[in-house]
Amino acid sequence: MGNKPSRGQEVSRWQHLDTEKPSEGLDAKRRMVLEGSPEAVTSQPIDLRRTCPKSGRIYPSPEDSILLTKEPVKYGELIVLGYNGSLPNGDKGRRRSRLALYKRPKANGVQPDVIHHISTPLVSKALSNRGQHSISYTLSRSHSVIVEYTHDSETDMFQIGRSTESMIDFVVTDTTPASNSAIDGQSAQSTISRFACRVICERNPPYTARIYAAGFDASRNIFLGERAAKWRTPDGLMDGLTTNGVLVMHPNGGFSEDSTPGVWREISVCGNVYALRDSRSAQQRGKLVESESNVLQDGSLIDLCGATLLWRTSGGLLRTPTLQQLEGLRQEINAARPQCPVGFSTLAFPSLAQRGVVEKKQPWVYVNCGHVHGFHNWGFRKEKGGLERECPMCRRSGPYVPLWMGCEAGLYLDAGRPTHAFCPCGHVCSAKTVQYWAQIPLPHGTHAFHAACPFCGTWLTGQQGFVRLIFQGPLD
Repeated sequence: MGNKPSRGQEVSRWQHLDTEKPSEGLDAKRRMVLEGSPEAVTSQPIDLRRTCPKSGRIYPSPEDSILLTKEPVKYGELIVLGYNGSLPNGDKGRRRSRLALYKRPKANGVQPDVIHHISTPLVSKALSNRGQHSISYTLSRSHSVIVEYTHDSETDMFQIGRSTESMIDFVVTDTTPASNSAIDGQSAQSTISRFACRVICERNPPYTARIYAAGFDASRNIFLGERAAKWRTPDGLMDGLTTNGVLVMHPNGGFSEDSTPGVWREISVCGNVYALRDSRSAQQRGKLVESESNVLQDGSLIDLCGATLLWRTSGGLLRTPTLQQLEGLRQEINAARPQCPVGFSTLAFPSLAQRGVVEKKQPWVYVNCGHVHGFHNWGFRKEKGGLERECPMCRRSGPYVPLWMGCEAGLYLDAGRPTHAFCPCGHVCSAKTVQYWAQIPLPHGTHAFHAACPFCGTWLTGQQGFVRLIFQGPLD
């Protein structure tokens, strides 16, 4: 344990010692002779001389190298899909729509240290109450395995979940599609775990970030009960999955116009990568995917069964438009004085800060054809229940909705002109951005996947999921 470990997955190898007695090399604290019963627990150190797969590290791009000289160091940002820049009631404290992860003044990371095989519940409880980070695997009423963790001076840990307790760095609640609101974090209907996952970032370049299922609670414990999916691996390791799982998708080619969707995988408590279960909470795990890792890339998506997060690296964020650039694009469109082709009124996109309240000059669109109009109160199709209207320009019927600028800059692939809109919600952004998100299947429920607008979470409709906007210029 004197060698400096490289950063692979949680554990790659444990030394197998005599299970009848504690290792001779363990100190008195680790012998854990409790309640006068030395047979109650056997302990063994974990070999931390781990190897990192070649694909496990992300080396700095030219943009990332600039960041190495700046303070404080920014690892990246987590953005919750569906909120378009801020929560409905505003971002407050740890409950917000996006969170920037910075290098901590003092490292708070942990790494596996000692494994205990427990034969009595009393000893298991005593070990869990020692104030040390640990993961407990309950195999049966008479057998548990507890892995103790020790401080890691080379990593920072950030925890994400529904709980509002202080150990959670980013409080995330269930996103309700189309309403841009969230279910109360304490609701019994929530499917997000109170301690959903943890992100471990290396404090030294290239500041690699890794995702792990489950987070440590107020007692610094992660507890996997008898009903949780858990198992021994062929080489003697313990691993497990959370109830509803933590799913991750790494896009092929990064977060760029040339990237394509990756395959959704499930991340285990120890950071291993598995194929998806048959359903979200099934007891049988998927197949181990040894060729993939838990390293977060620019554009990686993390699904917590109720909310989906986008990971943006610091280098990737340098390539995204700023709010000032988005405001400039809005003003550029308005300066062209687009007109309603029927009412001949001048249309104007509202400011980025104006959300939810439709303004008089706001442009509207027929989502099935893309013709942009001002608001009018006619053209309803009775045979469609009054939910669709007929476009006066091309006679195609479909939803008729107001257009809104996408305000969350971290969701954009480029700073291109806002020429397209998602269907049927009407959020406007660049062509490359709509084309990218329209091909991304986002998890929903226990085993369903749907493409959705990243700005509001509405499921996309139509053949493509988006439409090119057709503006009418001024007649003069």
